[in-house]
Amino acid sequence: MDDIEDRNGIIFIIFGVTGDLTRRKLIPALYELLLVDKLPQPFTIVGFARRDWTDAFMVDTLMEGLRTNLRRVPVQEANGRQLFEKAAYVQSSFDEDEGYKRLGEYLAQVQAKNVIFYLATPPDAYLDIIRNIDKYKLKQIPSGWVRIVIEKPYGNNLESADELEYEVHKAFRERQIYRIDHYLGKETVQNILVLRFANGIFEPLWDRRYVDHVQITVAETHGVGTRAGYYEGAGVIRDMFQNHLLQLLTLTAMEAPVSFNADSVRDEKVKILNSLRPLTGIDAIKDTYRAQYVSGMVDGSRIPGYKDIEGVAPDSTTETYLAARLFVDNWRWAGVPFYMRSGKSLPARLTQIAIHFRQAPLSLFDWKNMAGDAPNVLVLNIQPNEGITLTFGAKLPGPGNQIAPVKMDFSYLESFGDEPPEAYIRLLLDCLTGDATLFTRSDEVLAQWKFTNNILNAWASNPVKNLPVYEAGTWGPDGADVFIAQDGRKWRNEIG
Repeated sequence: MDDIEDRNGIIFIIFGVTGDLTRRKLIPALYELLLVDKLPQPFTIVGFARRDWTDAFMVDTLMEGLRTNLRRVPVQEANGRQLFEKAAYVQSSFDEDEGYKRLGEYLAQVQAKNVIFYLATPPDAYLDIIRNIDKYKLKQIPSGWVRIVIEKPYGNNLESADELEYEVHKAFRERQIYRIDHYLGKETVQNILVLRFANGIFEPLWDRRYVDHVQITVAETHGVGTRAGYYEGAGVIRDMFQNHLLQLLTLTAMEAPVSFNADSVRDEKVKILNSLRPLTGIDAIKDTYRAQYVSGMVDGSRIPGYKDIEGVAPDSTTETYLAARLFVDNWRWAGVPFYMRSGKSLPARLTQIAIHFRQAPLSLFDWKNMAGDAPNVLVLNIQPNEGITLTFGAKLPGPGNQIAPVKMDFSYLESFGDEPPEAYIRLLLDCLTGDATLFTRSDEVLAQWKFTNNILNAWASNPVKNLPVYEAGTWGPDGADVFIAQDGRKWRNEIG
């Protein structure tokens, strides 16, 4: 691991600096790291993009974005200007030789020692950028280190992910490659491992003997908006399932690593991905449920249906809602279903993992049970209100014999007096210090695509003319309730 106090400083090159990701996430995260003295000095931001900007215009635009998007602290002008003190801009398309030549000349002029290439562009530009970094030897720094950060989606299927892997490994070694999934930077996601492995009360219960099933939900209130062009070729399965949902599953199901370092943690995650029961052919049809939203009310406003959006084909069968039933075929989890779901235009923005424990033999009490079929539920709330909730049954006060559900809550804000930091703050700091624990490894991303590709192939072999629909602002189609009810279970639609 490289020391954050490296006196040679860092050149932070952002491909796609003019994009939304840079303004909303990257620059605010770098600013907050500057405030707590976690940015090595000198720290130089270099932007690379198509727009006809100047150095000064880039700085002014990013400063305005910082003022708009900084969430936790007010912007101090002096600190903001310090962040951009030596900033430079290279105007070029991503497949244009001249831009990379100018970037190489700049790196030679400033005698760059440590360099991070950050790909904040649309994914269709990744191959051009990586090939040109290699072609013009931009990664060949005489001393220091070089890293590359690649945003999701990492490929569009197994074949494209393989091609991207081939090209990036021609230019970089695996230890230099940081495939970023911002969900892994969220505090509660990291708390999954602490909750499981640092508390003796939970780990003995974390298996098929005591867990009835697991539900992992990623719900979004907004529709596809202006992203219809991307979403038509992606759907929920590529946008959420292949990355976020499978990552949450691996952290929930993995064994304890021998050490909390990058290779040990990722070794255990890959074991889970390789233990997933393949969903192929008719099994993939039976164990997944797709739907599209139609017009409805979300947050008091009516939004158009998916097929009413410009850029969406009138006969589109792209799913905006996906539910899936997965099994981890290993000793710990044999027979325990993992129910995954994600959707657009749902009634709440919500990401949570709910561990439903097996029912106790309540017939021994012969009491009226108001706590439901499985009262013991451990819920990890990842967003919007990060925290952990444990639900259990307790005797209702009074002369009658009734069991009622009660909750014990841990709120990040209430317990620690502040909201958790943005995920990008932790991930960028880890990238600066050379810690890849929370980033996806090569075999990991390919295992995710291998599993997902089986589902995509099964859908392609069993085409449908229309998908079931659900009204925007609801928790999804009725068929999704039937999907889980066939197993004698129901979706948990609570925010806390």
